[in-house]
Amino acid sequence: MHAGATIQRTAAALTAALALVAVPVTSAAATETAPARATTATASAALAQSVDYGVWRQEVAAVVAEARPWVEARSESTGGEKQAIVLDIDNTSLETYFHPFWKLPTPAVADVRDLARYADSRGVAVFFVTARPGIIHSLTDWNLKQAGYPVDGLYVRDLPDLFEEVSAYKTERRAAIEAKGYTIIANIGNNTTDVVGGHAERTFKLPDYDGELS
Repeated sequence: MHAGATIQRTAAALTAALALVAVPVTSAAATETAPARATTATASAALAQSVDYGVWRQEVAAVVAEARPWVEARSESTGGEKQAIVLDIDNTSLETYFHPFWKLPTPAVADVRDLARYADSRGVAVFFVTARPGIIHSLTDWNLKQAGYPVDGLYVRDLPDLFEEVSAYKTERRAAIEAKGYTIIANIGNNTTDVVGGHAERTFKLPDYDGELS
């Protein structure tokens, strides 16, 4: 079976499982379902409106506009140097906050995707380092490719990594990329944990609105 179809079936199964969890199993609970769902829907709508999508896109574009000339200049003449950029995923590469996770694929953050494609066209490898758990590695890889990203490597958290500080985990993964012979010319993320710890020539932080998009 085609990998994309398999992942879509997996996503559908996850959606069905969520639906089953949401449905009460007793008739007494059934009488309370409608108000509870209405409250949840209202809360979700309020959350979706707490960060203005248009403003966020503008502020992302402003950061990417700073990153692109740097990537262009650094990749102009590599002298045989292996170069890479590192990207966070949620609300950096994919618009996770603005789209329910069960509606796949999650769309790309267009400006970041365009930068990744540009870097790829100039021979710069594109790596993703995310705090997502390893169980959804394949689903994440599929989503990134469906959204139009070149993917030279994807790092997710295995079980031991879940007990480590996210910033330390991400720093270690960038060090691992360097150990493969790459120079990380740009590291882009929307959370402080994405961009601290070194192992990148330059960092570019996207907005997270005091953790709202983290």
